[in-house]
Amino acid sequence: MFPAFCRSSAALRVKYGTSVLANSRLASTLVFLESSKDGKIAQSSMSALTAAAQLGFPIAALLAGSSASKAAEELKKTGGSALLQQIYVANNEAYDHYFAENVTPLALELLKEPEYTHFVVASSAVGKSILPRMGALLDFQPICDITKIVDSATFVRPIYAGNALATVKCLQDKKLISIRASSFPAAAASEATNAAISEAPQSSQVSELTVKWEGENLVKSARPDLGSASKVISGGRGLKNKETFDNLVTPLADSLGAAIGATRAAVDSGFCDNSLQIGQTGKVVAPDLYIGLGISGAIQHLAGMKDSKVIVAINNDQEAPIFQVADYGLVGDLNEIVPELTEKLSQNK
Repeated sequence: MFPAFCRSSAALRVKYGTSVLANSRLASTLVFLESSKDGKIAQSSMSALTAAAQLGFPIAALLAGSSASKAAEELKKTGGSALLQQIYVANNEAYDHYFAENVTPLALELLKEPEYTHFVVASSAVGKSILPRMGALLDFQPICDITKIVDSATFVRPIYAGNALATVKCLQDKKLISIRASSFPAAAASEATNAAISEAPQSSQVSELTVKWEGENLVKSARPDLGSASKVISGGRGLKNKETFDNLVTPLADSLGAAIGATRAAVDSGFCDNSLQIGQTGKVVAPDLYIGLGISGAIQHLAGMKDSKVIVAINNDQEAPIFQVADYGLVGDLNEIVPELTEKLSQNK
């Protein structure tokens, strides 16, 4: 068993803004929730709901798009937080693809109310496009990719590719926050909430930018979503080629019911689709079990997976940096170890 990775952690305290904190008795949190076309709320958004609940204030949720009403009814049934008191719905197909030019004015219309002291989104592609625009229009500094809430004004976020942690104290009247979904558990289904469902106020602002949706080409898979999977099998450059990647990673993932990931080197070499990339420029995961095959352990990749609960590394180079973060390590030929491991796991299913 290899020693656990010891991350250097710098406690940096930064103050954003100079405004006086709003009276906490009047404070409320607005959380933006993403939903699919069939009305299912995204896992990352349910994590945002958990983070919003940790602030300790009453919560209002905002759902937008042609399936917003369906998602709102589902949220009302499952609850997710006892603090959820209001669900705003914007039923309009103009919001279906969450263009920041359309969604931002909608959220700003609600944030005009002084009671909303916090705005929370998941640090997804949607959240990352909405939050900077809102910050610019409100003239407030967003606090991005937080991993911990200390109190309603103090947050922890990673910097320097996750090698240090900054503790940020925000004194702005409104805190604009995006959360790292892997750091907050998705809000679990609870008793039905009494939260009222109402139409979101219409925005009077119209963007001068014309944005048109052209289409999409989605990679469909029956596997668990990489960002929220409890088990992840990931392959690196050490697998040599796409054929080896498919022959070793896929069967092992099938035997465990795991999601498949990869390093940037593997993606750039054409071993798999770039939607599977894990790392500083890819997805950040924190599964219960992470198995890395042929991964050296570059710092950019470690930034995307080092918060995994249990890390297993299999590599023929015993000096590979990934062994410094691994809980368990196997040194040897991947072509011998992985098929044997897959066979034994399949027998125990």
